[in-house]
Amino acid sequence: MPTPAIAIVLGTRPEAIKLAPVILELNKPGSPLRPVVCVTGQHRQMLDPVLDWFRITPEHDLNLMETNQALADLSARALTGVNNLLSKIQPDAVLVQGDTTTAAMAALAAFYLKIPVAHVEAGLRTHDLQSPFPEELNRRFLTLLTSLHFAPTNLAGDALRAEGVDANSIFVVGNTIVDALRLTIDRSAEIDPVIGEKDTPSDAVGQKLVLVTAHRRESFGGPFDAICRAIRTLAERNADIDVVYPVHLNPNVRASVSRLLEGTPRVSLIEPVSYQQMVQLLMHSHLVLTDSGGIQEEASVLGKPTLILRNNTERPEAITAGTAALAGTDPENIVAMAETILRRETSPHPPDLGASPFGDGYAALRIVQILTSWLYSRAAR
Repeated sequence: MPTPAIAIVLGTRPEAIKLAPVILELNKPGSPLRPVVCVTGQHRQMLDPVLDWFRITPEHDLNLMETNQALADLSARALTGVNNLLSKIQPDAVLVQGDTTTAAMAALAAFYLKIPVAHVEAGLRTHDLQSPFPEELNRRFLTLLTSLHFAPTNLAGDALRAEGVDANSIFVVGNTIVDALRLTIDRSAEIDPVIGEKDTPSDAVGQKLVLVTAHRRESFGGPFDAICRAIRTLAERNADIDVVYPVHLNPNVRASVSRLLEGTPRVSLIEPVSYQQMVQLLMHSHLVLTDSGGIQEEASVLGKPTLILRNNTERPEAITAGTAALAGTDPENIVAMAETILRRETSPHPPDLGASPFGDGYAALRIVQILTSWLYSRAAR
C-alpha cells in the first residue's frame, strides 16, 4: 500500500514548538508515514523562527496573518484555506496540536472532508469557557472532531474519559514540550545570548533573574494593568532582582506595558526572543511569572518556581508537583507570593527531564508509533 500521508497543520509558535519533535520523528529515514507540513501563519513573526530552529520547511503556507486580526475573520480564513488545501492534497489523517484557532478550524475542515483527526495535547480543561479565551472552547470543540486523542498526562486522559470519549481512542503519551526542551538543551551551544538592557544570566553580580511572560487575551484592560503594577512594585522593592520581560507583539499588551513599566529600574523590556533564547532565560531564572500555558510546562520541567498570573489553569500537574502556584492578577497577592519565593535559599541544579510531571521527552516517538499502527490497521480493514 502507498505510504500514508499525514497533514500536520500549525499556525502559532506554541504549535510549532510542540509539533516539531513529531515532524522530526516523521522525517527520519525509513519513516512509515509521509508528513506534509502546512502552516496557516496565524502568528507569522513568532512562528517562522521556531521552524528555522528545528530546521523544518513547510510544504504549504497559507499566510493568513493580518494585523490585529479579529477571531471571527481569522477563523473564516483558516477554515476556507485549510479546507481548500486538504481537498487538494487528500491526506490520510490530519494532525493538530493544542487549542488554537488554527487547530480548531483545521479539525473542522478535516471533519467536513471526512478525514480523521489526531489531536496532540488533548484533554486539557479549566471548565471555564472565558478562561483561557477562546482556547477552552477550542479544545472542547476539538475533542468532538478527533479520532485519536494524544493526552499529555493521566489527568488529561481522565478528563476525556469523564466526558464520555471512547477509552480506546485515548493515548497518554507525555507532552511533546519535554521532547522540544531535550532537543534544544542538546544544542545549547548554538544559542545566541539574549540581547537586552541587561544581558543574561545576571548571576555573576548576585542578581536574581525574574522572567515575565504575560499576554492572555482575557486579561486585557484592568487585569493586565494590575499585572504590570505588580511587576513594577516587585522591581522597586527588591534591589537584588532583575526583571526580564520579552513583550508580546499584541498591541493591547504593548500599550499597557509601555505605559506602566517603561523606565522602571531593574525591568528590561525586550523584544520577543527566539524559542531557544526563552529556554536559555528559563534555565537561568530564579522565578517565573507567566500566564502562558507552555511556559508553565517548561518552567516545571526545568524545576523553576512559577507564579501563574491567572485564576485557573488547565495544567494543574505543575501545581501538584510543587513548582507552580496560582497568583491571579491582584498586585498585592502577586508581590507577596513572589517575595516569599525570592527570599528562599535555592541551589541551582541541572534539569532532570525524566522526572517531569509532563513526560520523559519521548512523546513524539509514541505518537508516531500509535499513528502508524492505527493508520495501517485502518487501511487493512
